[in-house]
Amino acid sequence: MKSITPQELESWIQSGKEHQLIDVRESYEIVNTSMGGYSIPMETIPERLDEIRLDIPVIIHCQSGRRSEAVVRWIESKRESENLYSLEGGIVAWNELKASKEA
Repeated sequence: MKSITPQELESWIQSGKEHQLIDVRESYEIVNTSMGGYSIPMETIPERLDEIRLDIPVIIHCQSGRRSEAVVRWIESKRESENLYSLEGGIVAWNELKASKEA
């Protein structure tokens, strides 16, 4: 399973690298903080698998990285792809990166 650091993702965003960002948290979690990704809650992944593009890099994220790792592993067991990544540390690590740049 591949992963990507918040710093690497930020670099991709700044350079305009095409990717799909998928948030697998529950809707009540997204209300508090969001990275602007596409919302597909973890339990709905099986029936919404066709919404996940595999022709470009796909970054799956959650709160801390555990759910996104499980989702990446599950998708990899169903569909072959080299384009799946779990965001290391999830949105918590992303927010810490953003906060450190604002300080």
